[in-house]
Amino acid sequence: MILPIVAYGDPVLKKEAQEIDEQFSGLDLLIADMFETMYSASGVGLAAPQIGKSIRLFIVDGSPFAEDDEDENETPDPKAIGMEHFKKVFINPIIEEEEGEEWAFNEGCLSIPKIREEVYRKEKVLISYYDENFKYHKETFDGYAARIIQHEYDHIEGVLFTDHLSPLKRRLLTKRLQNISKGIVDVDYKMKFPAVKKAR
Repeated sequence: MILPIVAYGDPVLKKEAQEIDEQFSGLDLLIADMFETMYSASGVGLAAPQIGKSIRLFIVDGSPFAEDDEDENETPDPKAIGMEHFKKVFINPIIEEEEGEEWAFNEGCLSIPKIREEVYRKEKVLISYYDENFKYHKETFDGYAARIIQHEYDHIEGVLFTDHLSPLKRRLLTKRLQNISKGIVDVDYKMKFPAVKKAR
């Protein structure tokens, strides 16, 4: 089932999310719904707070980065290596380390449609997490995979990509962000706007 994505301005996006355990009711269905919702919105990651659930869960599928890389008949982007297989569920994740050079990328967010800005992040992360079967993993990711993880991890910490921008950049975006929370934005997927009573 495709769920409405919560828009900028909703308090759930600024809350630190709670851990869950194996007894969490309806987890398999929730994960399936999140993947369906993410694909319908052409996203590469989706965190539970973005569908209104303040729990430490996010999903990723980086295959669009691999497809973009194939389309260009140039030298393959090393940051896109392996992205065609980067489809995962992260439950109760902990970023243990971030290392390497910071690099800029024009990030966007399904909760903040039509806005993209350069965000600097470290090139490598070590993360521990549980998968959809509550099997424990501790892995290192780099390139686009690391960036997607860092972006989605921010969501379960109550942080948005706009929080990484300079105060001036954020001030310049104020009006557009306010409009998003009011539903004054042209978007082709289902959203729930905090300043509007029902999902559109």
